[in-house]
Amino acid sequence: MSIQPGQIYRSCKPGYEDFRIRITSVGAEMARAVCVDGGWALLNPVPLSRLHADPTTKSGKPRRTGYALEQQ
Repeated sequence: MSIQPGQIYRSCKPGYEDFRIRITSVGAEMARAVCVDGGWALLNPVPLSRLHADPTTKSGKPRRTGYALEQQ
């Protein structure tokens, strides 16, 4: 999966599923993002390992951490 600026991810954390971020820039190990719905300021850098292409794990269980790709 290639992480690109403009992609939208939603939180996998239970209770925070409505929280979505848009990637603004991507580095070697971190990405910068802004909140999609609130227009909040830049978030702390997000480790690329927390951005997932699929909302489920390899075993088919729902992810409980990180962010799942919602829109390319």
